[in-house]
Amino acid sequence: MRALVVEDEVRLSEQLGAAMRAEGYAVDCVADGERADFLGQTESYDVVVLDLGLPRVDGLTILRRWRQAGMTVPVMVLTARGSWSEKVQGIDAGADDYLAKPFRMEELLARLRGLIRRARNLPRDEIRAGEITIDARTGRVSRGGEAIKLTALEFRVLSYLAHQSGRVVPQSELTEHIYELDGDRDSNTIAVFIGRLRRKLGAQVVETVRGLGYRVSVDGENR
Repeated sequence: MRALVVEDEVRLSEQLGAAMRAEGYAVDCVADGERADFLGQTESYDVVVLDLGLPRVDGLTILRRWRQAGMTVPVMVLTARGSWSEKVQGIDAGADDYLAKPFRMEELLARLRGLIRRARNLPRDEIRAGEITIDARTGRVSRGGEAIKLTALEFRVLSYLAHQSGRVVPQSELTEHIYELDGDRDSNTIAVFIGRLRRKLGAQVVETVRGLGYRVSVDGENR
């Protein structure tokens, strides 16, 4: 999963980035509204954390532009504590959720998981595909109850495919969603990650649909 964090407080931005990367996200952090607006409309994200008080372009303006452009990415708005008017304006502008500062990082991470879960029509954080269990809360993957160690990029590939609920995902889309902006986006490495996942989890876990992409079919109860 790939996330955009828009926050001009340097320390908070760094804390958000670190916490989200630890949960398996590929995270791009920006500090001004102009840059955020550009990235939001040119890059592919699964979720956005958006502060409202930003230099150059404020968060509400950015959010309205995104929604007017037809962007449906889930957006978590950060507001000043006690500012009910900001919350109302954020929701009216198209925010999917809001959180008042200061906040507990655990709550923000849980809310982000909820946004992604609802966007993918998944009822819970734990996704099962046969013997494979993917726990979005802990970033752990197991097979038949036995923990399987994956690298950060292997987990991102598996998690993204599993969150698509059986949809065939093109290689180019996978590349866009597992790397950060300054990462080395080599689409040829996707096949390498798929091969590693099959060796660790079983050849049947990730299906190759020739000429189209890859698919992970999750259990019916998770659809």
